[in-house]
Amino acid sequence: MTNASISQSTVSQSLQESSFPTFQELSVSLLIPAYNEERGIGNVIAGFRQALPSAEIFVYDNNSLDRTAEVARQLGVIVRQEPRQGKGYVVRRMFADIDSDIYILVDGDNTYDPQLAPTLVELLIHNGLDMINCSRVPTTATAHRPGHKLGNHLLSGIVRMIFGDNFKDMLSGYRIFSRRFVKSFPAMTTGFEIETELTIHALRLEMSAMEIPCHFQNRIEGSESKLKTFSDGFRILKTIANLVRQEKPLALFSGVSFLLFSLSLILAYPIIETYIETGLVPRLPTAILSTGLMLGGFLSMACGLVLDTVTRGRHETKRLAYLSIPGIHEKLK
Repeated sequence: MTNASISQSTVSQSLQESSFPTFQELSVSLLIPAYNEERGIGNVIAGFRQALPSAEIFVYDNNSLDRTAEVARQLGVIVRQEPRQGKGYVVRRMFADIDSDIYILVDGDNTYDPQLAPTLVELLIHNGLDMINCSRVPTTATAHRPGHKLGNHLLSGIVRMIFGDNFKDMLSGYRIFSRRFVKSFPAMTTGFEIETELTIHALRLEMSAMEIPCHFQNRIEGSESKLKTFSDGFRILKTIANLVRQEKPLALFSGVSFLLFSLSLILAYPIIETYIETGLVPRLPTAILSTGLMLGGFLSMACGLVLDTVTRGRHETKRLAYLSIPGIHEKLK
């Protein structure tokens, strides 16, 4: 998997020197999940329409209580509804409904830089990538809330430690995807955990991906973040744990097995020592517990081996589904 954090100036210079075909030959769709974004949605649509005039813009309203959908319709974009509450449901619906060559996913809160969009598209095409993640660079001291920044740093670190690679901003709401990423993405989560799942999907299938910095500004006054620092943070941690169980069962169950083996040996040592000296087993309940823990360790190891075989089969199936969809360069032929 190709993954790098590079400056926008470096990207622009390399693209200007390239003779590779431009994105006018491919269809581009802008996907905007929105919930109570009346104040910012108009600026988002206007900014991306100016940056990418040929892109088809979709706004998926997720039960907004304000005029989000009405404002979007007045600006002439395609507006659809997703009744199930949660960003994960919205992204799942978008990826299923919309057919395009290139997909840009961006939040509707007017905090991301739309002028970067053409560079992202050109970079995706030029390098034949499947995903580009925009790492947020705050333009003001208050753009990124301290709690969210700390949580993002910790969660991104956990993902790097478990799944590898070096995405610095796993929870960014500004990304661009190829068709074969979108159409091979299972989308199992329902809320803000969706960004975690998107990142891990790219890492596990070893897709070509890249991360570049992007300016991140304050939300418009009167607009509030929908992310809840603690509850959504715990949900993301739970998602990571579930994905570890699904994607790396051998490592997980081996760890449990090692713990059970260690506890068993700690409990058994004085019993064995006493038996060697006296030929007696004075603490029978402890001996039984130690034996049970040892058996539990072996069972955990066996479960890990069996599930690892199943996971490898699922991974191969997902990889084949991904490879069955033509990449960007093949599309341009």
